[in-house]
Amino acid sequence: MKKTVYACLATSLLSFASCVEPEDVLRGTNIEPEPVIEFPNLVTGTAYFSTYVAVGNSLTSGFTDGALFIAAQENSFPNILAQKFSLIGGGSFTQPLTNDNFGGLALAGNRIQSPRLVTTGSTPQTLESVVGPVTVSTDIAINNPTGPFNNMGVPGAKSFHLLAPGYGNINNLPALANPYFVRMTGDTPNASVLDLTLQQEPTFFSLWIGNNDILSFATSGGDDTNFITPVEGPAGIGFNATYNAIIAGLTSRGAKGVIANIPDITAIPHFTTVPYNAITLNQATANQLNTGFELYNAGIIQAYTFLVQSSLITQEAANIEITKRTVNYVEGQNPILILDEDLTDLTSINPQLISMRPATENDLFVLPAASIIGTAISETQINGISVPLEDKWVLTPEEQEAIAIATRAYNNTIATAAASANLALLDANTLLNELATTGITSNNFTITSDLVTGGAFSLDGIHLTARGYAFISNEIMKAIDNTYNTNFEASNNLLDIGTFPTNYSPTLQ
Repeated sequence: MKKTVYACLATSLLSFASCVEPEDVLRGTNIEPEPVIEFPNLVTGTAYFSTYVAVGNSLTSGFTDGALFIAAQENSFPNILAQKFSLIGGGSFTQPLTNDNFGGLALAGNRIQSPRLVTTGSTPQTLESVVGPVTVSTDIAINNPTGPFNNMGVPGAKSFHLLAPGYGNINNLPALANPYFVRMTGDTPNASVLDLTLQQEPTFFSLWIGNNDILSFATSGGDDTNFITPVEGPAGIGFNATYNAIIAGLTSRGAKGVIANIPDITAIPHFTTVPYNAITLNQATANQLNTGFELYNAGIIQAYTFLVQSSLITQEAANIEITKRTVNYVEGQNPILILDEDLTDLTSINPQLISMRPATENDLFVLPAASIIGTAISETQINGISVPLEDKWVLTPEEQEAIAIATRAYNNTIATAAASANLALLDANTLLNELATTGITSNNFTITSDLVTGGAFSLDGIHLTARGYAFISNEIMKAIDNTYNTNFEASNNLLDIGTFPTNYSPTLQ
């Protein structure tokens, strides 16, 4: 009897459950069901992705943490994009992969580029300082990969290098060739980057070039060893003509594409991490240093008095420069002592009065300066304290203005090219400024331009992390949507940037 009752009850419950929809149960408990979102299918719009070729420099190659290595290349933005393009007709995507995850390059067994940087939680460190000696196995003399390569990003390339024959010829090293491009030219060592790109007959391309035309000037502190590529001049000399020649070549057979402009490089952590007032002193040391600078400070006043009396400078201008150049240390934080070639040259009056001054908050220091500031040259000569830092370690306001002028001019050229050829445009300049000021939130992850902890920039302070490249990939897809009526964003095909790493393990091989 009991068995019969239980059987009937079970049957009734099963019958009841089969008649009740999940929505009804949720409503009965005052829980609203989550809405089912249906996204449209991904469409190709007016672009054709069957043969995608990415052209550019280190930012295109996937360069990260001061090196090129397999894991970073696999997270390059072109490789990420190619995976999305494959969903709507995109073909295979080949990269000139290195041979290991150490990074670095060798030439006939001799190291010519260093392995990657790593971190164990705070500051960037060399890989070998953490894991011990490694053997760089990517040797451009003996084991280069076979192309053609869809990723034509060449670390270190400037705009005019894309047109230069012999830039990948090993016999032209070191002055006229690039070791990374040597790996890519195969049996056509004198072919240019653009030549090898066009041989693949791309239907779609990305182009991000011009950064190094300015960056090499900046990373050398504007010390005249590297110049900003002039805006005007013929192709191969002037940025305008060179860039337009590249665009003409890439679009000559009807290819569509996306191009990126040049960010304000002075906002990247390579130039914003080292503080201008990095000198910490106690009162006794400050007093001792001030005694040493008494004659120098007095000489500055005497020199400008002479210039004023000779009507070579106004008293107002003299007062400004005297204030700039006077060295006076205090207990606590102090500005770094630097050379400044834009100061009035006083050595003809007194050879001891070199053009040095304490830094201000308007000066920017390159990241490697952190390892130089405060180091001893001799018992009494300390870099940045009793001896000024060389020009190569600092960007003065005048040098920053030269960078700003070139950046604006380059970006005008790029914007005009995008409009004229109906190309999608990634406004990298605006994105970087936003990263540097407020940070950018995507998929509940906020990335900033802070070194090590910001998530966007890798340990060299210049190139992006994998997460940064994923973010750029999303922005490129949005730009493509706007121009070619694709729907990467609307079809929910943007990337979750949180699934991409910000740092690679030191043990990664």
